[in-house]
Amino acid sequence: MPTISITEKMPCSSVVVFDLLHDYSRRLEWDTLLREARYTRGHTIAKTGATTLCVGKPLFGIVGIETIYLTFTRGVIAAVNMINRPPFFNSFAASIRHQDLSQGSSVTYKLTFRARPRFLRWILEPIMMIVLRHETRQRLRALSTYLASENPHSIIHNWMCDQANAGAPKIKSNS
Repeated sequence: MPTISITEKMPCSSVVVFDLLHDYSRRLEWDTLLREARYTRGHTIAKTGATTLCVGKPLFGIVGIETIYLTFTRGVIAAVNMINRPPFFNSFAASIRHQDLSQGSSVTYKLTFRARPRFLRWILEPIMMIVLRHETRQRLRALSTYLASENPHSIIHNWMCDQANAGAPKIKSNS
């Protein structure tokens, strides 16, 4: 099965990145691929067993992939598996692993998929690999840029990034 793995540095701690990445109410603020992102089947927060739907922008065929979280460890790793049957995807699974660095963190997004119909895999999978690799790299860069931006909606994230990168603020003693 085709597999893609992309690592990108982030300006914030793993927990800050993780929390924004899995906040579907804010996903469209930074995600360059999606036109819709929401929880499904009665779920309201990301956690093991929760289901979500991500629908691509028109340029990407408006494909909607519904997934279930198989693993969800805050600030460390989340993994999903596709549970619906959208056009061109026979299977899809992805994980995103977070690692704190001395300055900020890194995320490694790994995905694997299988195209359908089977008799067209030989042509579909190389094309899908190129598109998915490009879009995944672009999305992770957009996430990093968003976290580092002066966007008014990300002021709290910027403050949290500064605290995570510089340590707790020093309090002067008057004695």
